[in-house]
Amino acid sequence: MSDSRILTDRKRTLIFINIVITCIATSLLQTSLTTALPPILKDFDISVTTGQWLTSAYSLVMAVMTPLSAYLVTRVPTRKLYIAAIVIFTLGTGVCTLAPNFSVLMAGRILQACSNGITSSMGQVILLSIYPAEKRGTIMGWYGLSAGAAPVIAPTIAGILVDIFSWRMIFVFAFIIMIGSLVYAMLVMENVLETAVKKFDTLSFMLSALTFGGFTLGLGNAGYGIRNLNVCLPLAAWIVCGCIFVYRQLHMEQPFLEMRTFKSRDFSLSVINSMLLYLVMMGGSVILPVYVQNMMGYSATVSGLVTLPGSLAMAFISPVAGKIYDRMGMKKLAVAGSAALFTGTAGMCFVSLQTPLIITALLNVIRNIAIGCLMMPFVTWGAGSISEKHTADGTALINSLRTLAGAVGTALFVGIMSAVAGKSAETYGADADIHGMNVTFAAMTCVAAAMILTAVIFIRSVPKKTS
Repeated sequence: MSDSRILTDRKRTLIFINIVITCIATSLLQTSLTTALPPILKDFDISVTTGQWLTSAYSLVMAVMTPLSAYLVTRVPTRKLYIAAIVIFTLGTGVCTLAPNFSVLMAGRILQACSNGITSSMGQVILLSIYPAEKRGTIMGWYGLSAGAAPVIAPTIAGILVDIFSWRMIFVFAFIIMIGSLVYAMLVMENVLETAVKKFDTLSFMLSALTFGGFTLGLGNAGYGIRNLNVCLPLAAWIVCGCIFVYRQLHMEQPFLEMRTFKSRDFSLSVINSMLLYLVMMGGSVILPVYVQNMMGYSATVSGLVTLPGSLAMAFISPVAGKIYDRMGMKKLAVAGSAALFTGTAGMCFVSLQTPLIITALLNVIRNIAIGCLMMPFVTWGAGSISEKHTADGTALINSLRTLAGAVGTALFVGIMSAVAGKSAETYGADADIHGMNVTFAAMTCVAAAMILTAVIFIRSVPKKTS
């Protein structure tokens, strides 16, 4: 029996607070650069296609690192691994703060992503392990408040910091929080997860990196055309390496990542829906600031404030959704959340340069209510449908695949918007950019529709739990 079972309620709460603080800092930097992107593009004289990799490459590296977290969590003592990850993130944040050019800034972001790929999954494994099953939905709902609201409120904070100071202050702000989290972790974190001697399979790790990397690069370069080598070669690497990786894991005595978790129907559905959610969420998070700043001509602060009501809505709904999950299960949440995501995203298909910003903000509120309803309940549902000994593997799979989907969404939807705007320039003139955005949100709406169908047809109803 794990030592986590004998933790006091006070100790659980202290560890939970530490995880939340770390999550806030890391999540802030996951999306805050969407608001700061325009001034970064100007300072380093780069295109939006290049600059968006500050977000999509961050997500890509996280997707590569998260499968590794399943190995590290079961191999390295909890306290040592958690503190090391915080140190790496803090170092990367310092590099970004002082970056003299785009390449150094990207290097700092990669360090941050390496750390976040570990802490994001590790934090969830810890919480799912130290709390009893009947409280997991509620505690993950509160965790989701930081994991979900922080990326959404980040553009607001970033916009204010950019307008008053500069984009570098975003990293200074996160650096201060991470120093506090590091000190706190040294005081309260314990070895709450069981460890075992497990050989590191280098080949499996390399195959997983090539699989995730090939998929993201291939779809991210889709704007070049499906026959272009920049698309064909990465996608070929994804298919070949992915097949070899899966085959190898299924035939290893101690797999690098336990793929048999997909035998669980509910776990597979949780992964699929988490990926679809992140595809739409991250794509929209990049495009919305571009619309407000570059197309509408407003400041970074205004761009951030447009997202603020949405973050407040998520702050309210995430803990509530966790309690609903504990009582009613996943189906009702999935149907309601997917419907809200569809409604808010479909509304963005019709905005124009004459649309009042309050309308855009309200549509963003609807989208973020959906995110709050779905993000952490999908993780809790998926992890709860597999054996406890595979919690680290299952959580790593959910996090890595949905993060990968976020990277794809960022690159793919920006590519669609740019391609449509370019091809329709003669027809739409000055409105070509807004037309490109409308078409892109139409594509996201189709993804949301797929989520509704999945929830209605495939997710099973669960009888209401009695207290």
